[in-house]
Amino acid sequence: MAGARSAGELYDAIGAGYGAGRRPDPRIGAAIHAALGDAQTVLNVGAGTGSYEPADRYVLAVEPSAVMRAQRPPGAAPCLDAAAEALPFDDNSFDVALSVLSDHHWQDWAAGLRELARVGRRVVIFNWDSAAAEAFWLVRDYVPEFSELARRGPPLSERARAHLAPDAAIAPVPIPWDCEDAFFHAFWRRPEMYLRAEVRRVTSVWAKVGPEVEARAVAALAADLESGAWRARNGELSAVAECDVGARLVVAETAG
Repeated sequence: MAGARSAGELYDAIGAGYGAGRRPDPRIGAAIHAALGDAQTVLNVGAGTGSYEPADRYVLAVEPSAVMRAQRPPGAAPCLDAAAEALPFDDNSFDVALSVLSDHHWQDWAAGLRELARVGRRVVIFNWDSAAAEAFWLVRDYVPEFSELARRGPPLSERARAHLAPDAAIAPVPIPWDCEDAFFHAFWRRPEMYLRAEVRRVTSVWAKVGPEVEARAVAALAADLESGAWRARNGELSAVAECDVGARLVVAETAG
């Protein structure tokens, strides 16, 4: 698999298409925004192009990749060049410190979580639970290497309760079958989407597992779709409107 890079280095290398290829899903956005509660000030850490930033309150973003910062749309929140592990803010500076699909990229995730807890009176995280990684058919049958990536730290719930708050709440976020955000798990009911290079290019998993694994997985999936083997194993998904594929929403009260 490809060697480890910092979040900034990774997205400077692969992030050029994210602004066009990744769109926030409004249903996931509603869950994230509800978790913000009555917060008036939000720090978005590992903000990327600005997906899921609320428009109805003050937001400041930090993002270490210049490529990602350059794709933030007009009118997006101001964005600083900073990393999660060393946030340039005083203690309790924000009502909420938010992280969306980001903390798995941090080189020192424990330090990053402690920084979120330091600067935010509440921490809200949307990400995947590594404990559920192998339940997803794409990982189980085609990209088992993803499990190795997922095991490089404890599950999200353990991380949150160890480094944010012992009573951090962790809730599943079912992913709708027609999810508009093209993250790795989005197409659990639309397997043919994984055959499209432009879809894979806006998901960091493929860059992390490397081109040989990607080519093998795509070829195997294409063959199984053509032969009907995929549908024989997973056909029941065609009747499911939303699915728990491991997405979790963490809410931790850290101060005040």
